[in-house]
Amino acid sequence: MQPYDSGETMHGWARDLFAVPRSLTGPGVRATLDYLAGLLPGLQRHAVASGTAAFDWTAPDEWTVREAYIETPGGERICRFADDPLHLMGYSHAVNAELDLADLQAHLYSRPDLPEAIPYVTSYYARNWGFCLKHSERKALEPGRYKVVIDADLQPGRLDYADLVLPGRTSREILISTYICHPSMANNELSGPVVAAALARWWAGAPRTHTARFVFVPETIGSIVYLSRHLEHLRRHLAAGFVLSCIGDERAYSMVQTARADTLADRAARLALASLSEAPVLYSYLHRGSDERQYASPGAGLPVVSLSRSKYGAYPEYHTSLDDLENVVTPDGLAGGFELARRAVSAVEANKVWRPVFPCEPQMGKRGLYGQISTGRLETSHANRMHFLAYCDGRDFIDVCTATGLSPSEGAAIADQLHAAELITATPDP
Repeated sequence: MQPYDSGETMHGWARDLFAVPRSLTGPGVRATLDYLAGLLPGLQRHAVASGTAAFDWTAPDEWTVREAYIETPGGERICRFADDPLHLMGYSHAVNAELDLADLQAHLYSRPDLPEAIPYVTSYYARNWGFCLKHSERKALEPGRYKVVIDADLQPGRLDYADLVLPGRTSREILISTYICHPSMANNELSGPVVAAALARWWAGAPRTHTARFVFVPETIGSIVYLSRHLEHLRRHLAAGFVLSCIGDERAYSMVQTARADTLADRAARLALASLSEAPVLYSYLHRGSDERQYASPGAGLPVVSLSRSKYGAYPEYHTSLDDLENVVTPDGLAGGFELARRAVSAVEANKVWRPVFPCEPQMGKRGLYGQISTGRLETSHANRMHFLAYCDGRDFIDVCTATGLSPSEGAAIADQLHAAELITATPDP
Protein backbone atom coordinates (compact mmCIF):
# COMPACT_ATOMS: atom_id res chain seq x y z
CA MET A 1 0.00 0.00 0.00
CA GLN A 2 1.43 3.37 -0.98
CA PRO A 3 1.88 5.94 1.82
CA TYR A 4 -0.60 8.73 2.38
CA ASP A 5 -0.83 12.00 4.30
CA SER A 6 -1.19 11.69 8.06
CA GLY A 7 -3.91 13.09 10.26
CA GLU A 8 -1.40 15.62 11.56
CA THR A 9 -0.68 16.77 8.01
CA MET A 10 -4.38 17.18 7.21
CA HIS A 11 -4.90 19.01 10.51
CA GLY A 12 -2.13 21.41 9.52
CA TRP A 13 -3.84 22.12 6.19
CA ALA A 14 -7.06 22.84 8.07
CA ARG A 15 -5.24 25.24 10.40
CA ASP A 16 -3.84 27.10 7.41
CA LEU A 17 -7.32 27.50 5.93
CA PHE A 18 -9.36 28.07 9.07
CA ALA A 19 -9.36 31.87 9.14
CA VAL A 20 -10.03 32.32 5.40
CA PRO A 21 -13.42 34.13 5.15
CA ARG A 22 -15.26 31.81 2.76
CA SER A 23 -18.78 32.18 1.43
CA LEU A 24 -20.61 31.07 -1.72
CA THR A 25 -18.46 33.42 -3.76
CA GLY A 26 -15.68 35.93 -3.42
CA PRO A 27 -12.03 36.22 -2.45
CA GLY A 28 -12.22 33.60 0.32
CA VAL A 29 -13.29 30.89 -2.11
CA ARG A 30 -10.50 31.82 -4.51
CA ALA A 31 -7.92 31.85 -1.70
CA THR A 32 -9.07 28.39 -0.61
CA LEU A 33 -8.77 27.06 -4.16
CA ASP A 34 -5.31 28.67 -4.43
CA TYR A 35 -4.23 26.68 -1.37
CA LEU A 36 -5.73 23.43 -2.64
CA ALA A 37 -4.03 23.94 -6.01
CA GLY A 38 -0.70 23.91 -4.15
CA LEU A 39 -1.57 20.45 -2.79
CA LEU A 40 -3.09 19.07 -5.98
CA PRO A 41 -1.12 19.55 -9.20
CA GLY A 42 -3.54 19.50 -12.09
CA LEU A 43 -6.47 21.03 -10.19
CA GLN A 44 -8.57 22.84 -12.80
CA ARG A 45 -10.18 26.17 -11.88
CA HIS A 46 -13.56 27.18 -13.29
CA ALA A 47 -15.98 30.08 -12.87
CA VAL A 48 -19.42 31.12 -14.03
CA ALA A 49 -20.74 34.67 -14.10
CA SER A 50 -23.38 35.83 -11.65
CA GLY A 51 -26.79 35.30 -13.16
CA THR A 52 -25.75 32.19 -15.08
CA ALA A 53 -28.67 29.75 -15.24
CA ALA A 54 -28.26 26.24 -13.78
CA PHE A 55 -31.50 24.26 -14.00
CA ASP A 56 -33.96 26.14 -11.74
CA TRP A 57 -31.23 28.26 -10.13
CA THR A 58 -28.97 31.14 -11.09
CA ALA A 59 -25.45 31.85 -9.85
CA PRO A 60 -25.65 34.56 -7.16
CA ASP A 61 -23.96 37.92 -7.04
CA GLU A 62 -20.45 37.96 -5.65
CA TRP A 63 -19.95 39.03 -2.04
CA THR A 64 -16.83 40.88 -0.92
CA VAL A 65 -16.37 42.15 2.63
CA ARG A 66 -13.70 44.68 3.56
CA GLU A 67 -14.77 45.52 7.10
CA ALA A 68 -17.71 45.02 9.44
CA TYR A 69 -18.33 45.83 13.10
CA ILE A 70 -20.73 47.27 15.65
CA GLU A 71 -19.62 50.21 17.79
CA THR A 72 -21.17 50.36 21.26
CA PRO A 73 -22.33 53.57 22.97
CA GLY A 74 -19.03 53.48 24.86
CA GLY A 75 -16.98 53.40 21.64
CA GLU A 76 -15.96 49.70 21.77
CA ARG A 77 -16.01 47.82 18.48
CA ILE A 78 -17.63 44.41 18.78
CA CYS A 79 -18.68 41.68 16.33
CA ARG A 80 -15.67 42.49 14.17
CA PHE A 81 -15.54 40.53 10.92
CA ALA A 82 -11.73 40.70 11.15
CA ASP A 83 -11.82 38.79 14.44
CA ASP A 84 -14.15 36.03 13.19
CA PRO A 85 -16.03 35.92 9.86
CA LEU A 86 -18.90 34.21 11.67
CA HIS A 87 -19.75 37.55 13.30
CA LEU A 88 -21.25 38.83 10.04
CA MET A 89 -24.37 37.21 8.62
CA GLY A 90 -23.42 35.71 5.27
CA TYR A 91 -24.25 37.91 2.29
CA SER A 92 -25.06 40.99 4.39
CA HIS A 93 -25.37 44.10 2.25
CA ALA A 94 -23.55 47.37 2.98
CA VAL A 95 -24.73 49.37 6.01
CA ASN A 96 -23.55 52.57 7.69
CA ALA A 97 -26.09 53.62 10.29
CA GLU A 98 -26.85 54.36 13.93
CA LEU A 99 -29.59 52.46 15.72
CA ASP A 100 -31.04 52.17 19.17
CA LEU A 101 -30.39 48.83 20.81
CA ALA A 102 -34.06 47.86 20.45
CA ASP A 103 -33.86 48.31 16.66
CA LEU A 104 -30.45 46.64 16.46
CA GLN A 105 -31.76 43.52 18.22
CA ALA A 106 -33.79 42.63 15.11
CA HIS A 107 -30.47 42.17 13.27
CA LEU A 108 -28.64 40.21 15.99
CA TYR A 109 -28.39 36.43 16.18
CA SER A 110 -27.27 34.29 19.12
CA ARG A 111 -27.91 30.84 20.60
CA PRO A 112 -29.44 30.85 24.10
CA ASP A 113 -28.82 27.09 24.25
CA LEU A 114 -25.11 27.63 23.49
CA PRO A 115 -24.39 30.97 25.20
CA GLU A 116 -20.65 30.89 24.44
CA ALA A 117 -21.02 30.10 20.74
CA ILE A 118 -21.17 32.44 17.76
CA PRO A 119 -23.83 31.00 15.41
CA TYR A 120 -23.45 30.69 11.64
CA VAL A 121 -26.28 32.56 9.88
CA THR A 122 -26.72 33.41 6.19
CA SER A 123 -29.16 35.16 3.88
CA TYR A 124 -27.86 34.12 0.48
CA TYR A 125 -30.92 34.74 -1.66
CA ALA A 126 -32.72 37.62 0.12
CA ARG A 127 -31.12 41.02 0.72
CA ASN A 128 -30.61 41.51 4.43
CA TRP A 129 -27.93 42.22 7.01
CA GLY A 130 -27.09 41.05 10.49
CA PHE A 131 -24.46 40.22 13.09
CA CYS A 132 -23.88 37.08 15.16
CA LEU A 133 -22.48 36.99 18.67
CA LYS A 134 -22.33 34.94 21.83
CA HIS A 135 -25.60 35.01 23.74
CA SER A 136 -23.71 35.88 26.92
CA GLU A 137 -22.34 38.99 25.19
CA ARG A 138 -25.71 39.89 23.68
CA LYS A 139 -27.35 39.86 27.11
CA ALA A 140 -24.68 42.27 28.36
CA LEU A 141 -25.43 44.94 25.73
CA GLU A 142 -26.57 48.20 27.33
CA PRO A 143 -29.29 50.51 26.02
CA GLY A 144 -28.13 53.37 23.82
CA ARG A 145 -27.13 54.25 20.27
CA TYR A 146 -25.03 51.76 18.31
CA LYS A 147 -23.13 52.42 15.12
CA VAL A 148 -23.25 49.67 12.49
CA VAL A 149 -20.66 49.47 9.72
CA ILE A 150 -20.67 46.86 6.96
CA ASP A 151 -18.28 47.79 4.18
CA ALA A 152 -19.17 45.17 1.60
CA ASP A 153 -20.03 44.72 -2.07
CA LEU A 154 -22.82 42.48 -3.29
CA GLN A 155 -22.82 42.83 -7.05
CA PRO A 156 -22.41 40.83 -10.28
CA GLY A 157 -19.18 38.88 -10.31
CA ARG A 158 -18.51 35.15 -10.51
CA LEU A 159 -18.88 31.81 -8.74
CA ASP A 160 -15.64 29.84 -8.50
CA TYR A 161 -15.14 26.08 -8.26
CA ALA A 162 -12.56 23.46 -9.24
CA ASP A 163 -12.11 19.84 -10.19
CA LEU A 164 -9.32 17.33 -10.61
CA VAL A 165 -9.77 14.38 -12.96
CA LEU A 166 -7.26 11.54 -12.53
CA PRO A 167 -7.62 9.15 -15.50
CA GLY A 168 -7.66 5.42 -14.90
CA ARG A 169 -7.47 2.50 -17.26
CA THR A 170 -11.20 2.81 -18.00
CA SER A 171 -13.70 5.64 -18.38
CA ARG A 172 -15.74 4.37 -15.42
CA GLU A 173 -15.60 7.08 -12.75
CA ILE A 174 -15.62 7.53 -9.01
CA LEU A 175 -16.79 10.98 -7.89
CA ILE A 176 -15.52 12.64 -4.70
CA SER A 177 -17.26 15.95 -4.00
CA THR A 178 -16.85 18.40 -1.13
CA TYR A 179 -17.65 22.04 -0.47
CA ILE A 180 -15.60 25.18 0.10
CA CYS A 181 -18.05 27.83 1.30
CA HIS A 182 -18.23 27.80 5.11
CA PRO A 183 -16.10 30.20 7.19
CA SER A 184 -14.17 29.27 10.32
CA MET A 185 -15.81 25.95 11.12
CA ALA A 186 -13.69 22.83 11.27
CA ASN A 187 -15.92 19.77 10.88
CA ASN A 188 -18.64 21.39 8.82
CA GLU A 189 -16.20 22.71 6.28
CA LEU A 190 -12.52 22.06 6.38
CA SER A 191 -12.66 18.36 7.17
CA GLY A 192 -14.21 17.67 3.76
CA PRO A 193 -11.70 19.56 1.59
CA VAL A 194 -8.60 18.37 3.46
CA VAL A 195 -9.70 14.70 3.47
CA ALA A 196 -10.60 14.99 -0.23
CA ALA A 197 -7.17 16.49 -0.97
CA ALA A 198 -5.40 13.70 0.92
CA LEU A 199 -7.51 11.10 -0.88
CA ALA A 200 -6.64 12.60 -4.28
CA ARG A 201 -2.93 12.58 -3.43
CA TRP A 202 -3.16 8.93 -2.35
CA TRP A 203 -5.19 7.93 -5.42
CA ALA A 204 -2.68 9.57 -7.77
CA GLY A 205 0.14 7.47 -6.31
CA ALA A 206 -0.70 4.20 -8.09
CA PRO A 207 -2.24 2.97 -11.37
CA ARG A 208 -6.01 2.66 -11.11
CA THR A 209 -8.81 0.99 -13.05
CA HIS A 210 -11.36 3.74 -12.44
CA THR A 211 -11.03 7.40 -13.32
CA ALA A 212 -11.39 9.59 -10.22
CA ARG A 213 -13.12 12.97 -10.34
CA PHE A 214 -12.54 15.27 -7.34
CA VAL A 215 -14.89 18.26 -7.16
CA PHE A 216 -14.56 21.33 -4.89
CA VAL A 217 -17.65 23.55 -5.01
CA PRO A 218 -19.69 25.92 -2.85
CA GLU A 219 -22.46 23.86 -1.31
CA THR A 220 -25.81 23.48 -3.11
CA ILE A 221 -25.44 26.11 -5.84
CA GLY A 222 -21.95 24.86 -6.69
CA SER A 223 -23.02 21.24 -7.16
CA ILE A 224 -26.06 22.40 -9.15
CA VAL A 225 -23.83 24.48 -11.43
CA TYR A 226 -21.44 21.54 -11.76
CA LEU A 227 -24.25 19.16 -12.67
CA SER A 228 -25.62 21.61 -15.22
CA ARG A 229 -22.33 21.17 -17.08
CA HIS A 230 -21.50 17.51 -16.41
CA LEU A 231 -24.74 15.62 -15.74
CA GLU A 232 -24.93 13.72 -19.01
CA HIS A 233 -21.26 12.73 -18.78
CA LEU A 234 -21.75 11.50 -15.21
CA ARG A 235 -24.87 9.57 -16.15
CA ARG A 236 -22.86 7.68 -18.75
CA HIS A 237 -19.70 7.08 -16.76
CA LEU A 238 -20.27 7.32 -12.99
CA ALA A 239 -19.89 4.05 -11.08
CA ALA A 240 -20.23 5.57 -7.60
CA GLY A 241 -19.88 8.90 -5.87
CA PHE A 242 -19.19 10.14 -2.34
CA VAL A 243 -19.77 13.56 -0.78
CA LEU A 244 -17.31 14.23 2.05
CA SER A 245 -18.80 16.41 4.79
CA CYS A 246 -18.24 16.63 8.55
CA ILE A 247 -15.64 13.87 8.38
CA GLY A 248 -13.05 14.98 10.95
CA ASP A 249 -14.24 14.34 14.52
CA GLU A 250 -13.84 11.17 16.60
CA ARG A 251 -17.41 10.52 17.73
CA ALA A 252 -19.01 8.41 15.02
CA TYR A 253 -18.86 6.95 11.51
CA SER A 254 -21.94 7.59 9.40
CA MET A 255 -23.41 7.94 5.93
CA VAL A 256 -26.49 9.28 4.16
CA GLN A 257 -27.79 6.67 1.73
CA THR A 258 -29.55 7.19 -1.58
CA ALA A 259 -33.34 6.99 -1.71
CA ARG A 260 -33.23 3.32 -2.74
CA ALA A 261 -30.12 2.52 -0.67
CA ASP A 262 -29.04 -0.12 -3.20
CA THR A 263 -26.49 1.55 -5.48
CA LEU A 264 -22.84 0.59 -5.71
CA ALA A 265 -22.02 3.72 -3.68
CA ASP A 266 -24.42 2.63 -0.91
CA ARG A 267 -23.01 -0.88 -0.75
CA ALA A 268 -19.35 0.25 -0.88
CA ALA A 269 -19.95 2.82 1.86
CA ARG A 270 -21.74 0.33 4.11
CA LEU A 271 -18.89 -2.16 3.67
CA ALA A 272 -16.34 0.53 4.55
CA LEU A 273 -18.34 1.57 7.61
CA ALA A 274 -18.78 -2.00 8.83
CA SER A 275 -15.03 -2.55 8.60
CA LEU A 276 -14.36 0.48 10.82
CA SER A 277 -17.17 0.55 13.37
CA GLU A 278 -19.34 -1.95 15.20
CA ALA A 279 -22.16 0.60 15.28
CA PRO A 280 -22.03 2.88 12.22
CA VAL A 281 -24.93 5.27 11.78
CA LEU A 282 -26.86 4.71 8.55
CA TYR A 283 -29.14 7.62 7.67
CA SER A 284 -31.85 7.27 5.07
CA TYR A 285 -32.27 9.76 2.24
CA LEU A 286 -34.95 11.38 4.41
CA HIS A 287 -32.03 12.84 6.39
CA ARG A 288 -30.21 14.31 3.35
CA GLY A 289 -28.81 17.81 3.71
CA SER A 290 -25.48 18.14 1.89
CA ASP A 291 -24.76 17.87 -1.83
CA GLU A 292 -25.91 14.25 -1.99
CA ARG A 293 -29.38 15.79 -2.31
CA GLN A 294 -28.36 17.31 -5.66
CA TYR A 295 -26.35 14.44 -7.14
CA ALA A 296 -28.84 11.76 -6.06
CA SER A 297 -32.00 13.81 -6.67
CA PRO A 298 -34.69 12.17 -8.84
CA GLY A 299 -33.86 14.44 -11.78
CA ALA A 300 -30.17 13.61 -11.66
CA GLY A 301 -30.38 10.04 -10.39
CA LEU A 302 -26.68 9.58 -9.72
CA PRO A 303 -25.36 6.89 -7.31
CA VAL A 304 -23.92 9.31 -4.74
CA VAL A 305 -23.95 9.08 -0.92
CA SER A 306 -22.49 11.23 1.83
CA LEU A 307 -19.74 10.03 4.17
CA SER A 308 -19.25 11.61 7.59
CA ARG A 309 -17.91 11.02 11.03
CA SER A 310 -20.60 12.92 13.01
CA LYS A 311 -23.13 13.97 10.36
CA TYR A 312 -24.04 17.60 9.81
CA GLY A 313 -26.70 18.64 12.32
CA ALA A 314 -25.96 15.63 14.54
CA TYR A 315 -23.32 17.14 16.84
CA PRO A 316 -23.83 20.03 19.28
CA GLU A 317 -21.23 22.41 17.86
CA TYR A 318 -22.69 22.29 14.33
CA HIS A 319 -22.93 25.69 12.61
CA THR A 320 -21.25 27.57 15.45
CA SER A 321 -17.83 28.85 16.42
CA LEU A 322 -17.49 25.88 18.79
CA ASP A 323 -16.85 23.68 15.73
CA ASP A 324 -13.12 24.13 16.11
CA LEU A 325 -9.77 22.43 15.52
CA GLU A 326 -9.12 21.71 19.19
CA ASN A 327 -12.24 20.15 20.68
CA VAL A 328 -14.07 18.84 17.59
CA VAL A 329 -11.75 18.09 14.65
CA THR A 330 -8.55 16.26 15.55
CA PRO A 331 -5.70 14.59 13.67
CA ASP A 332 -7.06 11.18 14.68
CA GLY A 333 -10.54 12.17 13.58
CA LEU A 334 -9.29 13.27 10.16
CA ALA A 335 -7.23 10.09 9.83
CA GLY A 336 -10.35 8.05 10.53
CA GLY A 337 -12.37 10.08 8.05
CA PHE A 338 -9.72 9.55 5.41
CA GLU A 339 -9.73 5.81 6.11
CA LEU A 340 -13.51 5.67 5.68
CA ALA A 341 -13.29 7.40 2.31
CA ARG A 342 -10.27 5.34 1.26
CA ARG A 343 -12.02 2.06 2.04
CA ALA A 344 -15.18 3.14 0.21
CA VAL A 345 -13.37 4.09 -3.01
CA SER A 346 -11.15 1.00 -2.71
CA ALA A 347 -14.25 -1.19 -2.59
CA VAL A 348 -15.53 0.38 -5.80
CA GLU A 349 -12.12 0.04 -7.43
CA ALA A 350 -11.91 -3.66 -6.49
CA ASN A 351 -15.49 -4.52 -7.41
CA LYS A 352 -15.78 -7.41 -9.87
CA VAL A 353 -17.82 -10.57 -10.12
CA TRP A 354 -15.53 -13.46 -9.21
CA ARG A 355 -16.31 -17.01 -10.31
CA PRO A 356 -14.51 -20.28 -9.50
CA VAL A 357 -12.42 -22.06 -12.11
CA PHE A 358 -13.11 -25.57 -10.71
CA PRO A 359 -16.22 -27.30 -9.43
CA CYS A 360 -15.81 -28.31 -5.79
CA GLU A 361 -12.99 -26.97 -3.62
CA PRO A 362 -9.62 -26.73 -5.40
CA GLN A 363 -6.56 -28.46 -3.99
CA MET A 364 -5.11 -25.54 -2.06
CA GLY A 365 -2.13 -27.30 -0.46
CA LYS A 366 -0.26 -27.90 -3.71
CA ARG A 367 -0.44 -24.17 -4.37
CA GLY A 368 0.94 -23.27 -0.93
CA LEU A 369 -2.44 -21.86 0.15
CA TYR A 370 -3.28 -24.45 2.77
CA GLY A 371 -1.27 -26.22 5.45
CA GLN A 372 -0.06 -29.71 4.58
CA ILE A 373 -0.50 -30.97 8.14
CA SER A 374 -4.01 -31.05 9.56
CA THR A 375 -4.36 -30.17 13.23
CA GLY A 376 -8.13 -29.84 13.22
CA ARG A 377 -7.90 -26.07 13.43
CA LEU A 378 -8.10 -23.79 10.42
CA GLU A 379 -5.89 -20.70 10.54
CA THR A 380 -7.72 -17.43 9.99
CA SER A 381 -5.89 -16.67 6.75
CA HIS A 382 -6.79 -20.09 5.34
CA ALA A 383 -10.38 -19.77 6.53
CA ASN A 384 -10.76 -16.35 4.94
CA ARG A 385 -9.46 -17.65 1.62
CA MET A 386 -11.87 -20.56 1.70
CA HIS A 387 -14.78 -18.33 2.73
CA PHE A 388 -14.06 -15.88 -0.09
CA LEU A 389 -13.84 -18.72 -2.59
CA ALA A 390 -17.06 -20.32 -1.31
CA TYR A 391 -19.00 -17.10 -1.96
CA CYS A 392 -17.70 -16.56 -5.51
CA ASP A 393 -21.05 -17.70 -6.84
CA GLY A 394 -21.98 -14.79 -9.06
CA ARG A 395 -21.97 -12.15 -6.33
CA ASP A 396 -19.73 -9.16 -6.76
CA PHE A 397 -16.71 -8.34 -4.61
CA ILE A 398 -18.63 -6.05 -2.25
CA ASP A 399 -21.29 -8.68 -1.60
CA VAL A 400 -18.64 -11.36 -1.00
CA CYS A 401 -16.84 -9.14 1.53
CA THR A 402 -20.12 -8.21 3.20
CA ALA A 403 -21.15 -11.86 3.51
CA THR A 404 -17.77 -13.01 4.84
CA GLY A 405 -16.99 -10.06 7.11
CA LEU A 406 -13.84 -9.11 5.23
CA SER A 407 -12.72 -5.50 4.89
CA PRO A 408 -12.16 -4.13 1.37
CA SER A 409 -8.38 -4.41 1.77
CA GLU A 410 -8.55 -7.97 3.14
CA GLY A 411 -10.91 -9.04 0.38
CA ALA A 412 -8.81 -7.43 -2.32
CA ALA A 413 -5.65 -9.16 -1.08
CA ILE A 414 -7.38 -12.55 -1.08
CA ALA A 415 -8.90 -11.97 -4.53
CA ASP A 416 -5.47 -11.08 -5.91
CA GLN A 417 -3.97 -14.20 -4.34
CA LEU A 418 -6.67 -16.55 -5.63
CA HIS A 419 -6.61 -14.95 -9.06
CA ALA A 420 -2.82 -15.26 -9.27
CA ALA A 421 -3.22 -18.96 -8.43
CA GLU A 422 -5.74 -19.26 -11.31
CA LEU A 423 -8.51 -20.38 -8.98
CA ILE A 424 -11.01 -17.59 -9.78
CA THR A 425 -11.83 -15.49 -12.82
CA ALA A 426 -13.36 -12.04 -12.90
CA THR A 427 -15.99 -10.12 -14.80
CA PRO A 428 -15.37 -6.40 -14.28
CA ASP A 429 -17.98 -3.71 -13.70
CA PRO A 430 -20.95 -5.77 -12.49
